[in-house]
Amino acid sequence: MSPVVVFAYSEVGYRCLKALLAAQAEVAWVVTHRDDPNESRWYRSVAELAAASGVAAAEYESLSATECLRVVRGIAPDFLFSFYFRKMLAPALLKTARRGALNMHGSLLPRYRGRAPINWAIVHGEARTGATLHYMTEKPDAGDVVDSQAVDIGVNDTALEVSIKVADAAEVVMRRSWPALLASTAPRRPQDLASGSYFSGRKPADGRIDFARSAWDIHNLIRAVAPPFPGAFADIAGGRLELLGSRWSNERAQNAADAPRLYAESGNLYLDCIDDKRLHITHATLAGQALTAAALESRRQEFHLAAPVRPFGALA
Repeated sequence: MSPVVVFAYSEVGYRCLKALLAAQAEVAWVVTHRDDPNESRWYRSVAELAAASGVAAAEYESLSATECLRVVRGIAPDFLFSFYFRKMLAPALLKTARRGALNMHGSLLPRYRGRAPINWAIVHGEARTGATLHYMTEKPDAGDVVDSQAVDIGVNDTALEVSIKVADAAEVVMRRSWPALLASTAPRRPQDLASGSYFSGRKPADGRIDFARSAWDIHNLIRAVAPPFPGAFADIAGGRLELLGSRWSNERAQNAADAPRLYAESGNLYLDCIDDKRLHITHATLAGQALTAAALESRRQEFHLAAPVRPFGALA
């Protein structure tokens, strides 16, 4: 048999561990994360899957680096996997895997290397992303590629919807790659890093809306950080305005000269943007309370938002 150690979290971690177990891989140890009580957890639990499958598991936050390395060295795994684990694995850990240490990344490498690849892809209006299985090196997301699977990003897909698609793709990649890894026939394709991109992590503050941007740019931000992620927001006179859902249909603004402006029309909320386009806002709050079209219409109210600092055409 070929013992395996798995570092895993989130839905991709759950799916890939499940694929290995279904293939009767000898998973000797699983390391996962302790759930953050301040985070909206939408994904299934790696810890619960390991427990239900009778696999030894530990929380990373309960281990010292020395203890973790000692246990892995004692197992002497043939393979070590990282599936959406939230920490970089030390080079010493990677060297314990006799036949390879591999990571499942949520993009089509070499594009969107680094943190939050799905959110960044949506922010940039990409029409496609995917999941890539690659060998780990000291440099993040830079090792040889074994396999990948693309998924489409619809114009109104949220980060949650794309995350589920990517988890589906990751499971497909893991299921078809494991037999080849075992047989030492899996391909290794070097990445052309110069043709890709690297991005750092995102913080809740990165959801602040710049109303000097186009309707398409604002829509991409809204759906990239829509719940269960922290959400897109702006601070206005009435408090914090959160735009938590939007729909893109390439509509003309009602009154571009008055943009940016949030208003109600025919029972819907709309945001006129400065590029003469508008967004249908499907979910919004103001000062922590739901903001509905009916409420605005009944009060004959609208919100004139912060004027752009510079003209739209001047933006890169």
